[in-house]
Amino acid sequence: MEQVVVATNFVTASEASYQALKTATLLKTLNVSALIMGEVGVGKKCLASFILPDASIVDALNFDELLVSLECCSELIITNIENSPNLQRLIQTIKEKQVRIVATSKATFSNEFIDDLFSVKFDIPSLVNRKEDVELLIKLFETEAVTLFGGELKFDVVNFTPDLSQNAKSLKRQVMVNYLHQDIQDKELMQIIENYLHDKIGSQSDYRKYLYLYEVPLIKAGLDRFGSQLQLSDKLGLNRNTLRKKIADNKKYL
Repeated sequence: MEQVVVATNFVTASEASYQALKTATLLKTLNVSALIMGEVGVGKKCLASFILPDASIVDALNFDELLVSLECCSELIITNIENSPNLQRLIQTIKEKQVRIVATSKATFSNEFIDDLFSVKFDIPSLVNRKEDVELLIKLFETEAVTLFGGELKFDVVNFTPDLSQNAKSLKRQVMVNYLHQDIQDKELMQIIENYLHDKIGSQSDYRKYLYLYEVPLIKAGLDRFGSQLQLSDKLGLNRNTLRKKIADNKKYL
């Protein structure tokens, strides 16, 4: 069952995404409008483009652009339709112009105008409920990282906890950042911190204010590697009470 829709990067390693693709494949053959619902980064736009590969894509917030597009298109993809500033007028215009629409929304969305327009509505579950897709996406993003940045495919997933807060969107960013960090040099790391701090510093308390940027990674890495505060205090050459205080001071980051 595992596959990828090449044109869209929509993966179907899980049963839920496979069923979503089946619905999308059927919609390609039907002249009906459809609404695809789901969280950010689940693949709504991917499937919309799979269904209508030649259609323009317009965000519902761009109302004037949307009305112009409806004048000259027979098919159109509308993203974030729940954010339309005038949903009733939008639906009326779509019907008048007889434009086939595939729309997306970030949540389950239903009202009298929507229900009347869309013959088919379906949800794409979040990646939290599509574990098999997460594994495949990580591999795809690894390969993309190698293509973009060079080097070898050597992504370390031993202690990798996927960031699914924005589904594939946050996962891709996390994989890319982790890939780059594997070979990062001291100078590059310091440059990143320098860039981060450049526009933030300016008061007399800034040294203590931003000390956590150094202390927190050191403490977290040390606790992960050595397993106890006692061992870590010895390795860092710190009094155990001093280490405890630093941990307490930075508890919101640890």
